[in-house]
Amino acid sequence: IFSASSGKRIQSWLFAAQSMEVTTVPTSPIAGQKPGTSGLRQKTKTFMSEHYLENFVQSTLDALVAEGVPVKGGTLVISGDGRYHNKTAIQIIIKMAAAAGVGRVWCGDHGLLSTPAMSAVIRTRSRGLAGMAPFGGFILSASHNPGGIDEDFGIKYNCENGGPAPEKVTNLIYTNTTTIKEYKLCCGLPEIDLSAPGSYTLGGGAFRVDVFDCVEDHMGLLQQVFDFGAIKALFAREDFSFVYDGMHGVQGPYAKKIFVDEFGAPASSLMNCEPKEDFGGPASASHGHADPNLTHAVELVARMGLNKEGREIETTSEPPVFGAAADGDADRNMIMGSRFFCSPSDSLAVIVANASCIPYFAAGLKGCARSMPTSCALDRVAEQLGIPYFEVPTGWKFFGNLMDSGTDAFPGKPVYTPFICGEESFGTGGDHVREKDGMFAVLAWLQILAAENPDPAKPIVGVGDVTKKHWEKYGRNYYARYDYEGVDKPAAEKMMAAMVEAQPALIGTTVDGMKIAKADMFEYHDPVDGSVSKNQGVRFIFESGSRFVFRLSGTGVAGATIRMYLEEYAAPDADLTKHAFDVVKPIADIALKISKLTEYTGRTEPSVVT
Repeated sequence: IFSASSGKRIQSWLFAAQSMEVTTVPTSPIAGQKPGTSGLRQKTKTFMSEHYLENFVQSTLDALVAEGVPVKGGTLVISGDGRYHNKTAIQIIIKMAAAAGVGRVWCGDHGLLSTPAMSAVIRTRSRGLAGMAPFGGFILSASHNPGGIDEDFGIKYNCENGGPAPEKVTNLIYTNTTTIKEYKLCCGLPEIDLSAPGSYTLGGGAFRVDVFDCVEDHMGLLQQVFDFGAIKALFAREDFSFVYDGMHGVQGPYAKKIFVDEFGAPASSLMNCEPKEDFGGPASASHGHADPNLTHAVELVARMGLNKEGREIETTSEPPVFGAAADGDADRNMIMGSRFFCSPSDSLAVIVANASCIPYFAAGLKGCARSMPTSCALDRVAEQLGIPYFEVPTGWKFFGNLMDSGTDAFPGKPVYTPFICGEESFGTGGDHVREKDGMFAVLAWLQILAAENPDPAKPIVGVGDVTKKHWEKYGRNYYARYDYEGVDKPAAEKMMAAMVEAQPALIGTTVDGMKIAKADMFEYHDPVDGSVSKNQGVRFIFESGSRFVFRLSGTGVAGATIRMYLEEYAAPDADLTKHAFDVVKPIADIALKISKLTEYTGRTEPSVVT
């Protein structure tokens, strides 16, 4: 048969009805299965242990049924980022979906779908066909965390809008994990061949699994957002050079089809674009840590003429004009120019300031947003453009509410789409999907560069040129983040609690010449659904507008990660040429003094600085 979406011939297989017999397996609760903003993450071997994955999946399916989600007869998407245990976990969840009465399962070929592609598939693949739209999907990923049998694995459920499950659903899932007594699966189902597109009809037609090209839906959606022809013309310039680091994550197939096949980039411009179960492992330059930042994207950073602090180094050849990278599940991005690193906060602000050159946003934005720890560079752009902007807690679901405002999900609320948003943690996105989208950010920058370079006879304008011009108009928010990974969690929590307790007495005081004007624990009142999110980060804001923020991250597996965010604003007429890490160092010293981080944790140096 032929795929309706791609026109390609795919295999179709019909299996016997007796394979649909449901097996009920007794189990008991397993402690600690509480999903966070990024789902449930644990060591791979924990997920491979008896009942662990099955308990969580059954608890999720039961929660969906309780919430009235049309599970029986419905369509469910299951795929992941290709890390170790991905393919095995997919086969298990397929069998459990069949036992729950799901009618159809969709999987990307080789079991691959990037996180933004999963959102695109949920939102668009049914193409309006009645009864075919997925009710949700399971993403098997621990995002930027290392992969491998001795590293990390994760699972997250996304709802029918393509975005992460809301808190009321994740709370119900967790409650179910604490009371579960059994799970069900169809043990007799054959293993599904995920190596190529195909269709598998089982149980006499009661259940079907479709394996499809993992790239086609996401790329098709991005073609509706961007002018691929204009970007292709940029790639055709003799003076434009390009390099992309997939960090051996899921983005490899997407990079090949978009950059090489669509835009004509040479295959040699792609680095580490073969997906690997361990993202290259300890022997790789990144040590298997598929996290696109100055510390871990070692090969790309060096190729672009910088070191891990973003300072220039000598190179044997001229660095490419444009460089970018993705993380393990391809929802994060890093943008670089020749000997230039564009921070995620600046990248977001520049994209919003230049959004009108992107066809999808040509008529203008109706809203934008950033996470609270992200620099305030976006705010200055939004104020000048006269569009609403929002400061939300870390977690993409908060952006999703703003994107869905005024739709059937939240009727009567203001409409904020077209919409662009982002986080300092290398995540950027738009309302085309309900996840951060690493490819979206890269294409946005390529579209901006295409617009900035209409005449091939003139010298190429690069990332650094565009960013510096932006600073000259809006000023520069010097910014850095210190990460302290694997910290003893009780010690980290004591440190945070002590800071909150000390905040009232510190307001109005001066520390190392800087007066504290405001200090609080960030609390968010969602303007769309009315919910209140407390304890979202400790903030200290100085009279000058400079600030530092502390958060405990929920994306790690072992111990806690303390993130310390540092920011100082320089007006357009100030010196905009300094190195960000040098500028914010005095603020870091104050933050460390007030937090007593070394005293509580024993750490004297951060694990990562970005």
